[in-house]
Amino acid sequence: MKSKLSRNLADSDRRCSPHRRRALFTLLGTAVTALRAGPSDGQSTKPGHDGAALMCVATPEQTEGPYFVDEHLNRSDIRSDPVDGSVRPGLPLRLQIRVGRIDSTGCRPLVGATVDIWHCDAQGVYSDVSERPFRTLGSRFLRGYQVTDASGSVRFVTIYPGWYPGRTVHIHCKIRTGPDAARALQWTSQLYFDDAITDQAHRHIAYPQRERPRTRNGGDGIFQDDGRSLMLTLSGATEGYDARFEVGLKLHS
Repeated sequence: MKSKLSRNLADSDRRCSPHRRRALFTLLGTAVTALRAGPSDGQSTKPGHDGAALMCVATPEQTEGPYFVDEHLNRSDIRSDPVDGSVRPGLPLRLQIRVGRIDSTGCRPLVGATVDIWHCDAQGVYSDVSERPFRTLGSRFLRGYQVTDASGSVRFVTIYPGWYPGRTVHIHCKIRTGPDAARALQWTSQLYFDDAITDQAHRHIAYPQRERPRTRNGGDGIFQDDGRSLMLTLSGATEGYDARFEVGLKLHS
């Protein structure tokens, strides 16, 4: 039987959007489909600014979750709390997100987009939250944004996330076009990890060994909403991990 804490956390995440919400939605009169890199399935591909091909196929948007705070923290290394300079312990994770857009000519890097990420620490705690179970109002660790460069890329240095009851391990991601964009666009989703890699990562001393087993991907109701399309590609091991994810946005009238 799930604990009250587990039910409250999972329900709080789900209330932020209808169940099984897809990436196709209407924003300012424009239909927007979120896409990620992967096998093209007939989609056209175009090289990005760095020469690597962008291959875009449809992928879902997911719920924002209850803990987004627009902190306006433009930084690549999000491990520290700018309030007191403390650094959250955990296995290093170097994350690259590459953003593209699809139009009639193919797939091109999306330049100048703001990419926010946020996630819990090794103990399963989020910063700047004033509700149970996280009373951390005023702290700002493990939050930040970067602006996509000429190749559509942003890079972050963070830690491998921990977990809290009712949810599998995940990172939240929000992409917004800049103020000079012809059309405003916002895309929000969650990025996931292979359970076997998480098992290995969480052997690090920073992660508590709890009596209760961790919620895995297969037991997470939000992951079941097309989470397999939102899996990070990871490499590395004892000294930390490198993670990559490619997402594109298709605008069509």
